[in-house]
Amino acid sequence: MSVLKEFKEFAVRGNVMDMAVGVIIGGAFGKIVTSLVNDIIMPLISKLTGDIDFSNLFINLGSEKYDTLAAAQEAGAAVFAYGSFIQNVVDFLIIAFCIFLMIKGVNKLTKKKKEEPAPAPAEPSKEEVLLTEIRDLLKNNQK
Repeated sequence: MSVLKEFKEFAVRGNVMDMAVGVIIGGAFGKIVTSLVNDIIMPLISKLTGDIDFSNLFINLGSEKYDTLAAAQEAGAAVFAYGSFIQNVVDFLIIAFCIFLMIKGVNKLTKKKKEEPAPAPAEPSKEEVLLTEIRDLLKNNQK
């Protein structure tokens, strides 16, 4: 079998296509969550904490003085940009929570499918009849 033919079979399998769609949707979802964090949540947190701009929080590790993180980074200074880290942590928590809710919903749907009882057979099988007779005989012998 040629390598090209093997690759074609691999690429058009359902799992690979599903994964590709998941990666694309995941990337778009990540952009939405990043926008939610940067444009809505962090400004609200900033207002609640006295107008702190989290994206500009940093510690300069050098001797120079910089007014903003952008100025320090432009000068090539070593900085500890903990404000960006805080934003990324909030970003991660929101994505993790959304994935948790999605998986919880999928598990709930699959659990309902599994819990549907199988219909009872119309008449007992030969084995069940035999076991019932044995049980009844044992009960009668114990009396």
